[in-house]
Amino acid sequence: MVWRETEIDRIAETDNLHISPLRDDGRTFGTPTWIWSVVVNGDLYVRGYNGQASRWYQAAVRQKAGRISAAGTTRDVSFEPIDGPLNDRIDDAYRTKYAGSRYLNPMIGSRARAATIRISPVETTD
Repeated sequence: MVWRETEIDRIAETDNLHISPLRDDGRTFGTPTWIWSVVVNGDLYVRGYNGQASRWYQAAVRQKAGRISAAGTTRDVSFEPIDGPLNDRIDDAYRTKYAGSRYLNPMIGSRARAATIRISPVETTD
């Protein structure tokens, strides 16, 4: 599933995304963690500041599902680790969105790049 344009545009503009991968029981959402996010070609990406050692990252990779809250929207999502040349474009998005932050260099460094995740919305059944 792809993001609705209005939804991804709102998320792209905010600096207030909380990520909650599922816990090991596969049903309970983890504690929301505030995290930087960027949008590249209509897809949403996040990185673990502490790299692959980040607890939320480990849960996201293991469970492949969870929930995010951003820009007044809460969505069930899937998580997919990303590697390769796409990371250069994600770096550029981080540079643009978070220019001037003292945390920018670590977020575009090799440790955080190794913990890049694509977040995609999932269909919900109500």
